[in-house]
Amino acid sequence: MLVIVGALLVIGSVAGGYLMEGGKPLVLNQPAEFIIIGGAALGSLLIGTPPSVLKRLLNQIKTLFGSGTSKADYSDLLAMLYQLFKVAQQSGVMALEPHFEAPANSNIVSKYPKFLARHHAVDFLADSIKVIIIGGIGAHDFEALMDEDLDVRHHEAAKPAETLGKVADALPGLGIVAAVLGVVITMGAIDGPAAEIGHKVGAALVGTFLGILASYGFVGPIASAMEHKANEEGKAFEVVKMALVASVRGYAPAVAIEFARKLLYSEVRPTFNDLEAQLKGKAPPAKAA
Repeated sequence: MLVIVGALLVIGSVAGGYLMEGGKPLVLNQPAEFIIIGGAALGSLLIGTPPSVLKRLLNQIKTLFGSGTSKADYSDLLAMLYQLFKVAQQSGVMALEPHFEAPANSNIVSKYPKFLARHHAVDFLADSIKVIIIGGIGAHDFEALMDEDLDVRHHEAAKPAETLGKVADALPGLGIVAAVLGVVITMGAIDGPAAEIGHKVGAALVGTFLGILASYGFVGPIASAMEHKANEEGKAFEVVKMALVASVRGYAPAVAIEFARKLLYSEVRPTFNDLEAQLKGKAPPAKAA
């Protein structure tokens, strides 16, 4: 929602100020400039971006219109981890295997559809649990292994924002390209009427204006929003990692969950009492899926 509000505010402020100064809206209607700048920007994006990154870019843009991970979502994540740790504490880590052979069929994981919908997070948790089940790895090495996994996931999640940021950096230059082409056309008609020359110069300057506005008013901020969103989504992975590492180190389920809770930012961190009340309200977890 804030993306839409911000975009409307940019357009309204720029257009409103232009009209207040007596500008004529039709002068800004230069389809050729839109085609040159927009087409060149899209072409450069396709040239320099692998298909996998393009796919992630489109998916991340869609997430900008979502609500993000809320405090309730994190409470559910911590409650789910607590129940899984209780199973491991009561019946051993092998009892966790059925829950991650088919997470959608687990009587614990299936109670949290929002988490199940985040396939990357489910895969991360399942892979890590399976490493614990296999055994033979110390807590320190297990943490290092998870850190490597997180680094790779963070790098992948950051690529779309970095790519779009490069497009934003290129847009002012593409605006200059459009302006130079306009000047070339103007020079070809230099012996024409003054009004015609002025119109062509104005059209050329619109190209520079559009390139700068698109860069700093839209594409750059969208890239920044995608970066923040990726970092926000990555916090859930860090919570899972911290809880698992604490559990592998031998801490009780409630203490392991507390390690993870402390990682959360204040606006989405459930209080100790609220989380404790939620955990006590859960039915005792089953020993098998």
